[in-house]
Amino acid sequence: MKTARELFERRKRRTRHKIRLKAAGRPRLTVFRSCKHIYAQVIDDVQGMTLATASTKDADYKGKSGSTAEAAAVIGKMIAERALKAGVKEVAFDRGGYVYHGRVKALGDAARESGLTF
Repeated sequence: MKTARELFERRKRRTRHKIRLKAAGRPRLTVFRSCKHIYAQVIDDVQGMTLATASTKDADYKGKSGSTAEAAAVIGKMIAERALKAGVKEVAFDRGGYVYHGRVKALGDAARESGLTF
């Protein structure tokens, strides 16, 4: 029987592989969530550069807790604004091994509403 961590890594590899096949050179919006915070980055894999970042640890974040869907929505708006400022409009959404539900979905929906397309 596989452990939960092994299954997570397997989902993560599968997701990243599909993104590499379908991204067509677009940067990817990567999400990482911990128990207390949520992080988002727009990464250009061709150049190997991070174009924009946002997290609940940023000085610009004014919320109380980073472990809620509302906090994730704020981070989604922040990452979209920063990506648009960097000249990125289309991204590939990389959810990693996380299910597109809850905080990850809130971040993705807020980024879409703020102008990013994926």
